[in-house]
Amino acid sequence: MRRKRPPHRNNPSPAGVDAAMELQIDGLNKRYGAVHAVRDFTLRLEPGILGLLGPNGAGKSTLMRMLATVTRPTSGTVRFNGSDVGKSPDELRRTLGYLPQDFGIYPHLSAIEFLEYIGALKGIGRRALRARIATLLESLNLTHAGSRPLGGFSGGMRQRVGIAQALLNDPRLLIVDEPTAGLDPEERVRFRALLRDMAGERIIIFSTHICSDVESLATRVAIVDHGTLLADEHPLKLVRGCATLEEAYLQIVTGARPAA
Repeated sequence: MRRKRPPHRNNPSPAGVDAAMELQIDGLNKRYGAVHAVRDFTLRLEPGILGLLGPNGAGKSTLMRMLATVTRPTSGTVRFNGSDVGKSPDELRRTLGYLPQDFGIYPHLSAIEFLEYIGALKGIGRRALRARIATLLESLNLTHAGSRPLGGFSGGMRQRVGIAQALLNDPRLLIVDEPTAGLDPEERVRFRALLRDMAGERIIIFSTHICSDVESLATRVAIVDHGTLLADEHPLKLVRGCATLEEAYLQIVTGARPAA
């Protein structure tokens, strides 16, 4: 039986950002029968980028689905700007952008038609929606393919459409699960730049298995295993005493690194 380790914690506010926006997670649990997918997860987030690291099956996607109001927690609370999301989810949903790990498409719709459909569901006005779609397609290098059916898109192109739909409503809270999966190196760099430009005004949570994405983007790193928060630090503090973030991550997950 593995010994539960208390998390490393450090919760500074990023310099020069509006700290009024806040996502408070308190004692969040999710059980599926005998499986305890997320255990007593507590974290407070302000504007900036949180990189969520953990092995497969660590509970990252389950946590993100709860934060995105797709799945209800077994116990615990999530508050967005003081409002209990479990009791009043619509306030968060109006300002939420979410890209799940398994992103579905309508293969016969073009990228533009699909984004128009999603934008209509989000209640975005037609004129503003057209301008927003054009901007996002350009930012994600999809302008040339906007009128093509999604069924003919590569995996990386579909992923970029998924990123676009998450950004349609200019969200204040952006949750993206493995957003760089399927992207080639050039598109990963483009996506990183897009997130950096957005980070000062938003809370961004992204999960990934690519430590270089976290090192180049995250203002904080949360390491999760077996549904438990093991570490919460600035990337540079996590790497202290190690050659790379990946080395620090492996030490924390395997228990070789003692808790602070």
